[in-house]
Amino acid sequence: MGPADSRSHPWRGILLSASLLTAWSPPAAAQLTPSAILPDTTSKSPDKPTISVTQSTATEYKDRVTFYCDTTELHVTIRWVFQNQSLVLNERMQLSTDGKTITILTVQREDSGTYQCEAWDALEFQSSDAIFLEVNYGPDLIEIKLDSGIPSGEVVEVLEGSTVNFQAEAQSHPDPTYSWIFPNNSILSSTTGTLTIDAVSREHEGMFRCLVYNSATLLTRLGALRVHVLENLTKPQVEAPSLDLVETVGPVNLTCQTAHQRVAVQWFVSDQPLLPSEHLALSDDNMTLVIHSPRRDDMGPYSCEIWHWGSRARSDPLTLTINYGPDGVEITSGSPPAVVGTVQGKLNSSLTLQCRAASQPEAEYRWVLEHHSGVYTGEQLVIRALTREHEGICSCTASNSLTGLARSASVLIQVDPESSLSAGAIAGIVIGILVAIALVIGLGYFFYSRKARWPSKGSADGPSPEATPPTSAREQATRPSFDKPRPVYDNIPEPQGQIGVKKVPSGLPEQFYEKEPPSATPRDQSPSPRKPPPKLPMHALVPPLSTEDTDDSYETLVNPEPDIYCRINPSV
Repeated sequence: MGPADSRSHPWRGILLSASLLTAWSPPAAAQLTPSAILPDTTSKSPDKPTISVTQSTATEYKDRVTFYCDTTELHVTIRWVFQNQSLVLNERMQLSTDGKTITILTVQREDSGTYQCEAWDALEFQSSDAIFLEVNYGPDLIEIKLDSGIPSGEVVEVLEGSTVNFQAEAQSHPDPTYSWIFPNNSILSSTTGTLTIDAVSREHEGMFRCLVYNSATLLTRLGALRVHVLENLTKPQVEAPSLDLVETVGPVNLTCQTAHQRVAVQWFVSDQPLLPSEHLALSDDNMTLVIHSPRRDDMGPYSCEIWHWGSRARSDPLTLTINYGPDGVEITSGSPPAVVGTVQGKLNSSLTLQCRAASQPEAEYRWVLEHHSGVYTGEQLVIRALTREHEGICSCTASNSLTGLARSASVLIQVDPESSLSAGAIAGIVIGILVAIALVIGLGYFFYSRKARWPSKGSADGPSPEATPPTSAREQATRPSFDKPRPVYDNIPEPQGQIGVKKVPSGLPEQFYEKEPPSATPRDQSPSPRKPPPKLPMHALVPPLSTEDTDDSYETLVNPEPDIYCRINPSV
C-alpha cells in the first residue's frame, strides 16, 4: 500500500501499523530505557522486499491471481503499489493480515499492469521490483462501420460505383483475427479489421458479416451489417388513365412509374412542391397522386421526382386536359362587342350577332329564330337585310359533345319600319332636290325674260282694233298673231295680213288651208318688210269641199302661230 493509498484511506494505514505493533512487543527493560524509546539513528535501512505472483498472464473473468511480498525485516510495514501509485483495494481484492499477500479473486482487464510492494520502517522504505500482470480479454461486441456509407436504420446505403471501406471494431487482447463473409457466402480472411471494395455493384448488396477470433481467450464474435446499393437513378414517368378528363368526373389517379425501389418520391405542380390536401391526396408511399373531383384549374403540369442521398431524377411534366362547359353563354353585338338582351335594327339593314361561351373543347353553336324554321350553325349569325320575319326571339344554344352539356341564351330582335338611309344618302337627296329647284327657277326666269322682250299686240305699231273687222269668238281665238317673226315656207306664200282660217278636212297640209283676205291694216304697218310673192288662185290651193257636214272633220287651230306645231286630233 503506497502513500497515495494512505492519503485516500488513512484508516487502512493505521490498521496495518497497529497490526505490526501488536505482533511485536519489546521487553519490559527496554520499555524503561529512554534510548529504546528514541529512534536509533545509527540503524541501517530495511532490506529490499521481493514480489511474486501466482501467474503473470490471466484471462478475464476466468483466473484468480495472488501477489506475495517477501522481506527479512520484522519491524516494517508493507504497502502495495499499482502502476506507480498506491493500490486501491476493491471488492474483488483480499489483503492478508500481515499485508504481505494480496489476492485478486476475479481478474478483469483493468487489473492488467505493474505491481510492486514497499517495506517501511519508521524512517525509510524499500521497494520491490515491478512485476507485470497481463490480462487477456475479448473480443467484445463488434461494430462495423463504412466510411462512405449513410446509415438508414439497420441498413447502410452506398452509391453504385463508389469505393467502400468496411471497418470492424472490437475490444480484444491480444489482437484478434478477422474473417469477412460476403453476401454470397464467400469468405475473405484478413488479419485486419478493414475491408475495401472498389466500384460497388448490385452484386454487393446484402448482409456483410465479420468473424473475430481471440486465440488467447478462445472467444469468437460475429458482427453483421446489411448494405443496400443505391442505383444511379433514371428519369421516372407520370402516367394517367386518360389525358382527356371531364370536370367533376373522378377521382383520377396519377402514378409515378419507376424501376427503382426504396426511393423517396416528391410531387410537383406547375414546378412547385405539391402540398397534399383533401382535393389532392397522396398514397402512403407517395407513388400515387389522387385528384378528387377534377376541376378546370387542375390541368397541371404535374411531375414527380425520385431521390436518395446520392442521386435524384425528375420526370417530364404531364399536362392534363380538363373538359368543361359550356358556361356563361352570352350574345354580343356592336363594336366593341357588348352583351345585349334586345337589339334594334332598321328595315333592310344588316345585323351581326356573336355567341360566346366558356367551354373546353370549343362549343358548337346553333341559332334559332322565332319565325324561321331553319337552324343556323356557327359562332356568328349574320342577317344581311332585316325584314319583319326576323322580329322576335333569337336563341343561341352552345353544346359540348364531350361533357354532354348544353346552355342557351336569347335576344329580342326589333325591326324599325323607317328606311335605314345613311346620313350621306340623305344629304345627297337634299342636295339633289335643291339643285332641281334652282334649275326650275332658272328656266322659268329665262322664259319669262325672253317673252318680255317680244312686242305685245297692244303696242302702238300694231293694228288698231278699229281697223280690224269684227270676227266671231272662235275666229278671234284662232287668229294668228303677227307680232312675232314667222318662218318662211317655200310652198306657202307669205300672208299680207291677218287671214281667217276656215275649217279644213283633218290631216290636210297647211297649203290647203283657206285663208281670208288681209285686213285693212296698212302695208307699212306689217311686221315683215318682205315683198309678198304673187298670189295664187284660191281654187288652186283649196280642193273642192264635200257637201257633207264637216264640222266633225275640222278643228280650229288654237294657236295659229306658224312656228308652233299643233297635233290635230281627229276625234274632236
